[in-house]
Amino acid sequence: MRNAIGAGMQVQGPCTFEDGLQIDGTVLGDVLPASEQSVSKIVIGPTGQVQGTIRADFIVIAGTVIGNVQALEALELQASAHVQSEAIQYRTLEMQTGAVISGQLQPQLMPPSTPAKTILTGEDQAV
Repeated sequence: MRNAIGAGMQVQGPCTFEDGLQIDGTVLGDVLPASEQSVSKIVIGPTGQVQGTIRADFIVIAGTVIGNVQALEALELQASAHVQSEAIQYRTLEMQTGAVISGQLQPQLMPPSTPAKTILTGEDQAV
């Protein structure tokens, strides 16, 4: 991970990042990707705490989040995770035994795929 908020550090106000962010300290404010153009990932370590909305393509939580969670692709809640939120949005969810959630889980369904094309065999083709 290129960017990190280390244990013992505290950041106030909204926080933006490029590519990935490891949080082992405290963030009092939203944590959002600076750009929607590249794949983004947030990892909140066991000592990490966020009070605000977090959004990224991939989110791994082992610490504490108080605020909305929006994982555009995948959300992983490790055993030590504590999440207190009105809305926890994700496409795929992995949750280990011991993770604690207070809030509404909102799976984001994939858009409907295009219908499969029919494959014609020699018997199906008109002569």
